[in-house]
Amino acid sequence: MISIELIRQNPDAVKEAMRKRDAEVPIDRILELDRIRRSIISETDTLRARRNEVSRQMGRSKERPQQLIEEMRSVGRRIRDLEDSLRDTDSELDSLMLKVPNIPDVTAPVGPDELANIEVKRVGDLPTFDFEPKAHWDIAEALGIIDFERGVRLAGSRFFVLKGNGAKLQRAVISFMIDMHVEQHGYTEVYLPYIVNRETVQASGHLPGFQAEMYHDEEDDLWMLPTAEAAITSLHRDEILSAEDLPLYYVAHTPCWRREKASAGRDTRGIMRVHQFDKVEMYKFVAPEDSADELDSLVNAAEDVVKALEIPYRVLELATGDMATPAVKAFDIEMWAPGADRWLEVSSCSNCTDFQSRRGRVRYRTERGARPRLIHTLNGSGLALPRVIISILEHYQQADGSVVIPEALRPYTGFDRIG
Repeated sequence: MISIELIRQNPDAVKEAMRKRDAEVPIDRILELDRIRRSIISETDTLRARRNEVSRQMGRSKERPQQLIEEMRSVGRRIRDLEDSLRDTDSELDSLMLKVPNIPDVTAPVGPDELANIEVKRVGDLPTFDFEPKAHWDIAEALGIIDFERGVRLAGSRFFVLKGNGAKLQRAVISFMIDMHVEQHGYTEVYLPYIVNRETVQASGHLPGFQAEMYHDEEDDLWMLPTAEAAITSLHRDEILSAEDLPLYYVAHTPCWRREKASAGRDTRGIMRVHQFDKVEMYKFVAPEDSADELDSLVNAAEDVVKALEIPYRVLELATGDMATPAVKAFDIEMWAPGADRWLEVSSCSNCTDFQSRRGRVRYRTERGARPRLIHTLNGSGLALPRVIISILEHYQQADGSVVIPEALRPYTGFDRIG
């Protein structure tokens, strides 16, 4: 979340930032609650000081004036009423503050949605074929590596089963990406719980705004991971780190679950938009002055994966209205899928500054005895499946229906073609 001090000191600037994000946030109500809260605290402190003063007076005197006794009873009742009011005020204020997205960076393109995103660069030539390229669902079905019918039988629509070399290809892609990020980019691999508590998904910013897209166990109030980002954000929750510890780079492979309620009717064929998918996630805890440069290196690390797979891709800078709630600046990487004749997002890299660390109370000290400062956090897909699988199948398809395996993956698959 952003700080209440920022809203208090610069309400017009915050309102303008919300307009750029196309976000409806009741800033005036937040300011009103903040004034009420501070007034309650001030009056409560005054009354408690008066009660303490009278207690000291009565402790030094043998007399118990009835007037003072009645006054203290009245003071006690008023303090209890104020404490009740403060709880109600804090509850509403906290609820509204959790709905305020981060303030976009001044360099982020302004626009309400993905149509305002800016293409930063395009790498690689789009392939040409001497046959009509097929979409991944036709390729996979002919090769017997994806079973759509049994996926639906097991779990319903937007689920699928990977079989044989299809399952091995996905496992190979995951291992390849993890190894690249660990060995070449300096990340530490972590294995995470796939189900997390409410405070975890709240710290990452997925609650409350993303709640409708997540799967929830109501009895235990546990949430299935929408992305590994949610869990890694809380790895250092309530901790104070040392400047010598920074930067911290983590990478994890997890399944991710999305209800996809907002995309009903979209991309229903194949595995473009499904309820369960795998993803390799990169995450950084860094000093505030380094976060802008760290975003560039995060994007570069994601690009390295696509380059190694030798598939055309492009990088988009996201508009203010298309960024995730915690982000101030973000880039998407999209791989080309010739069978579907479209770009597929396989990575989104974001600088979240202190938005998540404020929620999770993750801080660091620049030196011993220094006042703790909030850390900056960044996250990026490195990359997301199954769209990488889609691009591989469609880009490397052959006229005979087989699929050539990218050279970088062959040490992991043990085969160079699916046919």
